[in-house]
Amino acid sequence: MTLPPDDSDFSDRWRRIKGIFTRSVVAAGVPISRDHRGEYTLWQKRFWEHTIRNDRDFERCADYIHFNPVKHRLVSSPSDWPFSSLHRYVRVGILTQDWGGDGHVESAKFGERAD
Repeated sequence: MTLPPDDSDFSDRWRRIKGIFTRSVVAAGVPISRDHRGEYTLWQKRFWEHTIRNDRDFERCADYIHFNPVKHRLVSSPSDWPFSSLHRYVRVGILTQDWGGDGHVESAKFGERAD
């Protein structure tokens, strides 16, 4: 899929990407469940579009991503998630291995909106 250089319709772009990917997965024979309306349950229903405004905003978003596996109780510490870019941040000295504290979700507001 080739997009024009002035394409900024993120919602339509993601709808198209998801559609192409889902059709490919179905064509490959991978079983995907459907909801009560017959729609595939492969994707979450919505997404949050956000343009990074500055370095602090980028840091806040990266913190949110790094802490998200803890928030959803997949691991007890951000460094326990093997697929995290946190490991690269630790390797290059941006963050420490114990970043994210003790993993208590209730006390952490990493990347959460303040407004």
